[in-house]
Amino acid sequence: MEKVVKNKTILHIDGDAFFVGVEVAKNPKLKGKAVVTGEEKGIVTALSYEAKALGIKRGMSTFHVKKYFPKVIILPGDYKSYAKYSSLMFDIVRRYVDDVEEYSIDECFGDLTGLEHPLKMTYRQIAERIKKEVNVELGLSVSLGVAPTKVLAKVASKWVKPNGLTVIEKDNVKEFLAKTPIGKIWGIGPRTAEALEKRGIKTALDFVNKDIAWIGNNLSKPYEVIWQELNGISLLEIDPRPKTVYSSIQKTRTFHPATNDKLFLFSQLSKHIEEACTKARHFDLVARKVSFFLKTSNFEYHTCSVNLKTSTNAPEMIVTLAEEKIKEIHRRGVLYRTTGVVLHDLVSSDTTQGDLFGRSAQANKFEVVHKQIDTLEKKFGKKVLYLASTQKAIKRKTGATEAEDLDRDLLFL
Repeated sequence: MEKVVKNKTILHIDGDAFFVGVEVAKNPKLKGKAVVTGEEKGIVTALSYEAKALGIKRGMSTFHVKKYFPKVIILPGDYKSYAKYSSLMFDIVRRYVDDVEEYSIDECFGDLTGLEHPLKMTYRQIAERIKKEVNVELGLSVSLGVAPTKVLAKVASKWVKPNGLTVIEKDNVKEFLAKTPIGKIWGIGPRTAEALEKRGIKTALDFVNKDIAWIGNNLSKPYEVIWQELNGISLLEIDPRPKTVYSSIQKTRTFHPATNDKLFLFSQLSKHIEEACTKARHFDLVARKVSFFLKTSNFEYHTCSVNLKTSTNAPEMIVTLAEEKIKEIHRRGVLYRTTGVVLHDLVSSDTTQGDLFGRSAQANKFEVVHKQIDTLEKKFGKKVLYLASTQKAIKRKTGATEAEDLDRDLLFL
C-alpha cells in the first residue's frame, strides 16, 4: 500500500533542448542559431528551438538537413560532456535540496518540503535561485516546476518552455489540468490516452473529475496513483539513491526495399549489437538482458528477449544469441522493413567486477579487446574493425532511417 504524504512541495527541473544546450554552453557563439546534434549517427538526435522553428524534427536524416537547411549547424554528439553538465546541474540543486532524484540525464526531482524556514526563502524563491545559478554558472537554459506532487511538478515544468518557472498550488490545480491534454500527463502513454479520449476524457481535468472507483474499475493500479497525484495527494516519493540500474540502449534501423533475406537481417542485428555495445562501454555499463525484433511491412513486430548468463558489453556473445533467435522470429515469405536490438537491465561494470560467477573470463577478455578497438576508432574513425557477421549490413546501402527509429538514449545517467 502506498504511503500517503500530505502537504508536500516537489521541484522538477528539466533541461531545455539539453544536448544542444550543452553545445551552446561549450561554445556561446552558437547561441540563437539553428543547431542540431547527431552528425555521427546520420540523424538528428537533438535540436535547438531555432532549428525546431524551421520544421526540423528529431530522427530526420542529417543529409536532408544539409540539403534543405544549409545554414543549420550540425554537430556530433558529445555524451561525456552531456553527462558532465548533467552532474553539475544536479550538484547545484543539491546546494539547496537534500533529497534529489536523478530521473534522467536532463531532469531531476527535489523535495522542497519544509525548506522555507531554514533557507529563509519561499519555495518559488528557492526555485528561482537554482534556476539562476544553473543559467549563470553552466550557461544552461532550464525550466522548473514546483507543485504538491511529482506528477503535478512535471506538468508545471512543461508549462513555460524554454527558461520557464511555474508554481502550481492546491487552490489553482484545476486551472492547469483543464488546459493539459490527457496525453501530456507523465505516465499516460499514447494508447491509454487514445482509449481515454474515446470515453470523453480529453484533458487531465476530465480525468480527475472521474471518481476513484471509476478509475479502479476501468484502469490498472498505476493510474489510480496518477489520479491521486493529480488531485494533490503525494504518493510517489523522491528516491535520492544513486542510480545503479539503468534503463536501456536501443539501436534500430528502417530500410527499403523491405526484404526477407535472413542473412541480411541477421547482419543488421549484428551491426546494431556492435553499436549498442560500443555505447554501453562508453558509459562503463554492462547488459543483463537483450531483446531482438523484426518489424514487417505491415508494422507487425516479431520479437524475443533473452536473459544473459553473463552480463557484458562485448558483442560476440550477444551476436551468437541473435543468430539463434532470428531463426525463431523470422517468417518465410514475410517482408521486413526494420530491425532492432535493445540492451536491458544495464548496470555499472564496476558493480560486477568482483562477482566471479557473474562475469566469465571469456566476457572479460572480449571487453578488453573491444576497449582497444574503441581507442582505434576514436583515432581512425568508426567501423575500422567490425565483426564478420556485420559485413553484409555495412556493404549494402539502404534507404534513410525514419524518424521512429531514433536511437533511444539512456534514460538514467
